[in-house]
Amino acid sequence: MFVLNVIGKGAAPELLRGLDNGPATILSPGHAFDLPVAVDTALAEARARCQGFELDINLVATDKRRKKLLLADMDSTIINVECLDELADMAGLKPQIAAITERAMRGELEFEAALKERVGMLKGLKLEALERTYAERVRLNSGARSLLATMRAHGAHTMLVSGGFGYFTRRVAEAAGFHAERGNTLLDDGTHLTGEVSTPILGREAKLHALEEAVATLKIDFAESLAVGDGANDLAMIQRAGLGVAYHAKPVVAAAAGAAIQHNDLTALLYLQGYSDSEIIRTD
Repeated sequence: MFVLNVIGKGAAPELLRGLDNGPATILSPGHAFDLPVAVDTALAEARARCQGFELDINLVATDKRRKKLLLADMDSTIINVECLDELADMAGLKPQIAAITERAMRGELEFEAALKERVGMLKGLKLEALERTYAERVRLNSGARSLLATMRAHGAHTMLVSGGFGYFTRRVAEAAGFHAERGNTLLDDGTHLTGEVSTPILGREAKLHALEEAVATLKIDFAESLAVGDGANDLAMIQRAGLGVAYHAKPVVAAAAGAAIQHNDLTALLYLQGYSDSEIIRTD
């Protein structure tokens, strides 16, 4: 069975009258609801009918809907910035490095090579720039703590998997409430960055491997996993997970993901799983 999951200000079942195959379930009054539907074509019709409304509409399977595993990208997904771009700003190189980041996230450049190129440009940057970047620039995106607290309370395992850097993943994982984290390691000489990153680099395939490893360790089905991200290096894990979500994502990711959130915050991932307001632990 499938339902249309609709999230956003003013969301009401009346908007989709005629597409329903049963009564709607209100998850959040005036903000989120599920609507049973009989055919897959209901998604395209619903989205077409609601153009102009800032609503996220997705078709979601109801079987094994509440996930036992969450894998999340960090930069521009769980947090508000791309940490590498902000480090580049500290070095006065943000326009040059951000342009490479954007192309890599759109899938126009191979991730590992693009990462090495950008890190190389930061050679000589003082280590204090990492702390300044975290303290001054990095903020959890709205809904992050509520997402983690709610899924953990319902028994899910949660992991932050980033093509960014361990310096930030460790701090962000603790702040948001993840069980575990993985990221790349920037190399330094004790006072400055050397312009190198440790290998192997955690990129697209490593994120997929993290998902596969966690599913095996937890002894669950892939259908019971949720993966979320915004860039091309997230695509493999998003497409393999039971529920793969493109979150405020690049076009190539939004087009290929099973679900897309463009207008709402991270609590949308809870509504996608059928959680109602009364079940969500609000900690943001």
